[in-house]
Amino acid sequence: MDPSLDDIALFVEVARRKNFSRAAEALDMPVSTLSRRISELERRLGVRLLNRSTRKIELTEAGGVYFERCQHVVAEARIAHEQLLEVAQQPKGRLRISMPVSFSLSFMPVIFRDFCEKYPDIECDIDLSAHAVDLLADAFDLVLRFGLQPDSGVISRRIANMSMGLYASADYLASHGRPAVPTDLLRHQCLRTRGSRASSIWVMKSGNRTEEVTVSGRLSINNMGMLQRLAAQGVGIVPLPIYSPSEADVGEPLQRVLPDWELQPMPLMALFPSRLMPAKVRVFIEFLQERLASLPAREHLVPRELAHGAVAG
Repeated sequence: MDPSLDDIALFVEVARRKNFSRAAEALDMPVSTLSRRISELERRLGVRLLNRSTRKIELTEAGGVYFERCQHVVAEARIAHEQLLEVAQQPKGRLRISMPVSFSLSFMPVIFRDFCEKYPDIECDIDLSAHAVDLLADAFDLVLRFGLQPDSGVISRRIANMSMGLYASADYLASHGRPAVPTDLLRHQCLRTRGSRASSIWVMKSGNRTEEVTVSGRLSINNMGMLQRLAAQGVGIVPLPIYSPSEADVGEPLQRVLPDWELQPMPLMALFPSRLMPAKVRVFIEFLQERLASLPAREHLVPRELAHGAVAG
């Protein structure tokens, strides 16, 4: 009997992740069942595809050749199935997404609510983290990260460019003064995402002018939400997206600093394991892009006397 496409798909999942437990989790089936099905596939083919050990599995030479051929066949079949379902009904299934904590807390609550209302047959499984993800081994359909990503063999797409401005509390500005030009930032406490030199170099633009300032401060935290809360407590000046939902604002309203200047936009990147995009992933990305493009500006955070100089973004 020839092997079924289902069994081939199981093998491809195990070969991608090189781990039965991870593959079983992604497939939502017992590890014992998955191992038995792979053994039956090897028996039918008459060749060993995997070298198993207590710690890991590796592809045999024959398994490597089989995987290279079969992964594209399985992907094409899965997309064909998704497209067929899309004709008859709304996209469905479990959508596994990894995204940064701060981005999720600031932007996603209302977006997730509305997405779930529009696509009731999609179950969202969200991981909030900023750690590096191996899309070929971890069970994610989509990973969202800020900044250009290193070439890791996965597919990436720019979802949005987040325009960035500088903000501080009224108390901080009353105590330390309001910067008039970018070089004034050298005398201020600047809140950064990391203590590295790269995150301390703020490149600012105003029309055709560009200024590069190496800032400093006593605090650097890899969480934008926490930095915003610290700024609200009068700790320093913080870079924040110019566009943001009002529910993301915490504490006392922050005031725009150097409103004629913007920092370099921060790209939001979507990473995928394959160019063949399931319908559930495609509709989520389209929904997210549309909502991010329509975000309101933080104009209410700019003092009224400075509003005429605010950058629209």
